[in-house]
Amino acid sequence: MAADLGDLSAFVAVLRTGGFREGARISGVSASSLSQAIRRLEAKLGVRLLNRTTRSVAPTEAGARLFERLVPALNEIDAAIDVVNASRDQPAGTLRLNVPATVARLVLPSIVPPFLKTFPAIRLEVTVEDGFVDILAAGCDAGIRYDERLEQDMIAVPIGPRVQRFATAASPAYLDARGRPTHPRDLLEHACLRGRFASGATPAWEFERNGEVLRVDPTGPLTVRLGSAADLAVDAAVAGLGIIHLFETWLRPHLDSGALEPILQPWWQSFSGPFLYYPGRCHLPAPLRAFVDFIKTERPQGTTGNELRVCAARSRRRSSVGRTRGVGLSDWRYGDFTKDSRSLG
Repeated sequence: MAADLGDLSAFVAVLRTGGFREGARISGVSASSLSQAIRRLEAKLGVRLLNRTTRSVAPTEAGARLFERLVPALNEIDAAIDVVNASRDQPAGTLRLNVPATVARLVLPSIVPPFLKTFPAIRLEVTVEDGFVDILAAGCDAGIRYDERLEQDMIAVPIGPRVQRFATAASPAYLDARGRPTHPRDLLEHACLRGRFASGATPAWEFERNGEVLRVDPTGPLTVRLGSAADLAVDAAVAGLGIIHLFETWLRPHLDSGALEPILQPWWQSFSGPFLYYPGRCHLPAPLRAFVDFIKTERPQGTTGNELRVCAARSRRRSSVGRTRGVGLSDWRYGDFTKDSRSLG
């Protein structure tokens, strides 16, 4: 007996999201409905597909093989339906995006509301992850990443501001009490609010002026998870606990209000903005095509918005001092430094 397509979709939803509760939320059904669908599927196939505990769900060997084959098949079904939807006056369907926390916090808020108002028949699902992600295996139509986090062999389209900066700031009260740094090395004598990746790595703070790049590794009273807990560090800086080094856009409201005072501005480092990327197939899903066209139309003045292919042999982009630049709060990596680069601390 052939398995029901709905039961197969339920199985994929559970594994994609890592559990019945989140799978139910994404699918718009109850967790018990998903559980029943999995039981029906296992009964029809005569094999156990999932190992369940009170805390986790993992595929059996048979389940993993089935999931691997089902994902591209269901994606093709979605693409076929999207071809039909494309003939409508208004595109309809679900658009699934995978983005880092910085993009969700700083880029999408100015894009998502007008997009959904323009295309009310489209449903947008955004998954926030900061690491490398296979967007197809994750069940997403497209991802957004900074330059060197782009997957290979993808089409990339600029999205959001094309130039961003890291800013350094502290509350006026803190600076009045501890003094105002005039050089990055002065940060070694200050309380600094740090960030740490999920891997446990704590990136140094990087500054650049006139081709000279400095990395500073200061200490301080608070370290937070980069991206997901950055707002806690911002609040601590406003409260006068220390100096913060973060995306300028993230700090801009507090800089404008005077709650934070900028320091070391000549040393603030700039980096290129993020890209929307997706597989280079002939027939894009209608919701994705609508989103691509929308961000091209709404792109910041002075940018082209042209598509580019991210080739497997693409050379790594380099800054003006010849250093491989890893950019973004979710991709703050350091490569080979020139003789003009120095580390302090």
